[in-house]
Amino acid sequence: MKSSNSNSINRRDFLTKSSLAIGSFFIVPRHVLGGTRPDGSPYIAPSDLINLGFIGTGKQGRGLSNSFLSTGEVRIAAISEVYQAKTNLFLDRVKEIYSKSSSLGSYSEIAQYQDFTELLALKNIDAVVIASPDHWHAAMSVRAAAAGKDIYCEKPLSLTVKEGRAMVDATRKYKRVFQTGSMQRSWPEFRQAAELIRNGYIGEVKSIKVNVGPPPIAYDLTAEELPTGLDFEKWLGPNDAVAFNSELAPPISKDVFPNWRKYKEFGGGGMTDWGAHMFDIVQWALDMDGSGPVQVDAPKTNGNEFLTYTYANGIKMTHQPWEWNNAIEFVGTEGTLRVQRKKLETSNAALKDRVIGPNEKHVYESTNHYKDFLSAMRNRTRPVCDVEIGHRTASVCNIGNIAYEVNKSLTWNPKSEKFNDAGANALLGRKLNKTWGIKL
Repeated sequence: MKSSNSNSINRRDFLTKSSLAIGSFFIVPRHVLGGTRPDGSPYIAPSDLINLGFIGTGKQGRGLSNSFLSTGEVRIAAISEVYQAKTNLFLDRVKEIYSKSSSLGSYSEIAQYQDFTELLALKNIDAVVIASPDHWHAAMSVRAAAAGKDIYCEKPLSLTVKEGRAMVDATRKYKRVFQTGSMQRSWPEFRQAAELIRNGYIGEVKSIKVNVGPPPIAYDLTAEELPTGLDFEKWLGPNDAVAFNSELAPPISKDVFPNWRKYKEFGGGGMTDWGAHMFDIVQWALDMDGSGPVQVDAPKTNGNEFLTYTYANGIKMTHQPWEWNNAIEFVGTEGTLRVQRKKLETSNAALKDRVIGPNEKHVYESTNHYKDFLSAMRNRTRPVCDVEIGHRTASVCNIGNIAYEVNKSLTWNPKSEKFNDAGANALLGRKLNKTWGIKL
């Protein structure tokens, strides 16, 4: 006698094959397979493939497609991209994977859109992966939540503090699962660092040095000819018009991460690009995922040589260069700890590999950032880097950029998310156009 789970699989296979026979793209809706939970969220059985929609198919999006498809738990059902050459390259990349798995269907059936709201309107999409430039994150995420989609959004979560809070509010309002793409939380060296710090293995933390890139600059690139197949107006989305330059959207012949990250209209410079990774680990290690510093001083203020954050417990964190690039140094009363991708060093060498005991403090354990998100979707739980965590980390980066811009010492209230300075508070949000703006 076959199990009910087996019957569900056979029914899905039969319906899918039947739909393919008449040349249409068909995925059985979740309500047919298993109904909905009490809160109205779709039930996704462990045997079900999760249907993903990708918004943004550039270099980062292509990498994420490999990461998600390698889990064996998803299919890509639709994509949205404003640059046709990147759409084509993305489809070429997934073609080989689809050709090796009969359960995925045909890659040629992946629905394609320029306007991401058309993708959000698809009933068969369970979740979206947002790999757009940062200036689009909030506008896309808020709409995705309202459309009932779970969300995986790249870091840094948001371009401004107010946009990040809007993302959190929408996620909670619509009861969505949201994973921020801060995948270092699923890497062992960073989890070990966080647990060593939380358990006091270097004593009481006194100071922290974070070495990441600089704050952003104003957009100043010269106009270039718009490439064929790029809808630049849609690329700009909620932003004011600027002259196109290929540094914003390089041709696929250049396998590079675009330089829009350098310009404050679109990104937060190295402060948010790498800072969203490294300041995130500091927040995690200090158990500050729901809060943040209470003061940020611009360089050369209050006797500080570098940009300096101060937490309520007196810990000071500086944004400054030191021997390791894109890395963190924690200095405690009983030793130091340095961490970088694939590298962990402690002044007491034995600590690096110390096994944290069952009765000690532990952080959330995830060994695969993508599977963790999918598991949270199935169980309707919060993943390792929930939207509030991503927002708080992005806020640390963003208030640092504001301190650089106003060149002052600022008091920050992490509860109200406001400064003691009107000029600095004016920079917590930005103007968004009527077409794509959201309420901040």
